[in-house]
Amino acid sequence: MLDLRTIFALGVTTAALEGVTWLLFWIAWRRLDALKYFAAGFSTMSIALVLMTLRGSEVPAWWIVIDNLLIKLGLVLIAIGLSRFLEQPPRTKLMFGMVAALLLAWIASVQLAPSNVSVRFLLSAMFTLGMMSLMSLSLARDRSMPRMLRWVMIAVLVYYMVISVVATILEFRAPPDPGGLALLGDRHAWYLLQGNIVLTGMFASLILMVSWRLSADLRANNAALLDEIEQRRRLERELSASLDTERQLREEQADFTRLVSHEFRTPLATIRNATEMIGLAGRGIDPDARDRLTGISQSLDRLSALIDRFLSGSDEGGFHPEPLPPDDLLADVMLHFDMVGGGDRLRVCPAEVGTELRADADMLLTAIINLIDNALKYAPPDSPVELAILADRDTAIIRVSDRGIGIPDADRTRIGRRFVRASNTTPGTGTGMGLYAARRLVSYHGGEVVLAPRPGGGTIAEIRLPSTNASPEPREQKEPEWH
Repeated sequence: MLDLRTIFALGVTTAALEGVTWLLFWIAWRRLDALKYFAAGFSTMSIALVLMTLRGSEVPAWWIVIDNLLIKLGLVLIAIGLSRFLEQPPRTKLMFGMVAALLLAWIASVQLAPSNVSVRFLLSAMFTLGMMSLMSLSLARDRSMPRMLRWVMIAVLVYYMVISVVATILEFRAPPDPGGLALLGDRHAWYLLQGNIVLTGMFASLILMVSWRLSADLRANNAALLDEIEQRRRLERELSASLDTERQLREEQADFTRLVSHEFRTPLATIRNATEMIGLAGRGIDPDARDRLTGISQSLDRLSALIDRFLSGSDEGGFHPEPLPPDDLLADVMLHFDMVGGGDRLRVCPAEVGTELRADADMLLTAIINLIDNALKYAPPDSPVELAILADRDTAIIRVSDRGIGIPDADRTRIGRRFVRASNTTPGTGTGMGLYAARRLVSYHGGEVVLAPRPGGGTIAEIRLPSTNASPEPREQKEPEWH
């Protein structure tokens, strides 16, 4: 005959090791919430078996109720964990309702018939049949696990249900002699041994299911990773092809730019030769016409310089800043507009004493001329355009003010882009490139072009550049002396 205490010791060791194993599994894979229920279920069963082992000859009724209740509670936790693992409704209320009903029935049993183990076997068997039927139903409905694993687990559960029924029948057919509450003896060792076997079978089946789930997740992650790698490779190929296309377009653009710059030089040379011939042949030409010819020559020089810098692609061009006296800059601006027209409308304020600039003269002069051209173009013919150079802390400000149509608030963030013109301009009065070119030229100096509405109507356009001798405090703004 099997020894009862040996079977208890075997059950305690088995359940405790299985509980610890599931705890380690849950620590390693916390995303699998069901594993903590498995750990709690097997650990609760091991505690219940320890309490059964410690029963003495005189055991109180509450002891029997507690250790049997813990066994069933452990089974409930495993059933809840299985439902969560299979992503099915856990039926928690139903299961704990069955535990409560079983508790009340056991309390009544040990109070009314303390020596009748058969009744307690019947109550335990009914509860076991109900719980394992729910577990089997969850397994039968599941489609996430392989069929073989599910049916092996169902076979283990059905086996224990049969064992429970057989053990209950045997208890009713051959009840033990009355002897108080401590009625478990060696004759029950066979039933407890079957319970240990079933517990181990459940543990092994669950281990296989979890392992399969982890392997399936790993395969899915690997497939997703391979798909992502393939998408990245495809994107790299597309990006490489796009870069090759862009490189080819840039080369074609550079060739076209060089061609345009070459073609520009031919008409410019023709115009230059014509102006020189007119100047040489027209000795009796009036001074105003001669000034116009000089202005044309200077404009040709400036345009040729810009072509050399930005269109020819020559390494000799580019940005060449140098100290630039503000008064010389203002004189060049006045000279240009005196020669090309519009000088009579331009009001220039002398630069503050000591203000210095470091700039590329051709670039900055072109930027200022573009701003003044816009001001003259969009202001009434009889209104002046004001030009001043001011200093404020570490910034030199070149300010162009007009009394023109102004810039609508809705357009202010867009003005300055290529080919963008304000919505209140007249068609055919410009291309939208003047302000864009000014901003690009000023950006070489580390500065910016700022547009603001002028009080009383019009626009204030400011070129703000880093000053070479800025004062630490802002200077008092005086009323400009216009000339």
